[in-house]
Amino acid sequence: MAARLKERYEKTIVSELLEEFNYTNVMQVPKLEKIVVNMGVGDAPREPRMMESALTELAQITGRRGGIRRARRSIAGFKVREGTPIGCMVTLRGEPMYEFMDRLFNVSIPRIRDFRGLSTRSFDKQGNYTMGLREQAIFPEVNIDAVARVRGMNITFVLKNSRAIEESIALLRKFGMPFRN
Repeated sequence: MAARLKERYEKTIVSELLEEFNYTNVMQVPKLEKIVVNMGVGDAPREPRMMESALTELAQITGRRGGIRRARRSIAGFKVREGTPIGCMVTLRGEPMYEFMDRLFNVSIPRIRDFRGLSTRSFDKQGNYTMGLREQAIFPEVNIDAVARVRGMNITFVLKNSRAIEESIALLRKFGMPFRN
């Protein structure tokens, strides 16, 4: 069975965007290519168990096992050497991507305290959107009692065929992303 947001994209969102932006071809419509979830683990060089717990929490949240990211170069100010593990990340595509996005918009984001909507200033020049979360406890999949340390994460929505930020905002808004007015 296909993901709910994927069916909605194929059946309604594509036709709405075709009409709204006067595209001549269906292939011109912006499309979500992938979602990248990145979690920094700054205390991993001193405590290797923190990286394991971060990978476990990331796997619980996304449903996929993450990969370890290592430092590209040494930075003395941060006490980091080249090749030291400093974070973990997961790239989601296809069905798992749409399922994660559905859970994020409808279950997790409403659990954020004093939430007033996401900023529309976090788009880059290509139309990709990056949002930051301060804690992983907003996800219902994570057992709060088992969390060793509260960590934040970055979630990047990579869009394809997006020529302007307005197109990206329209697509993500139709998916249900709660932007500020």
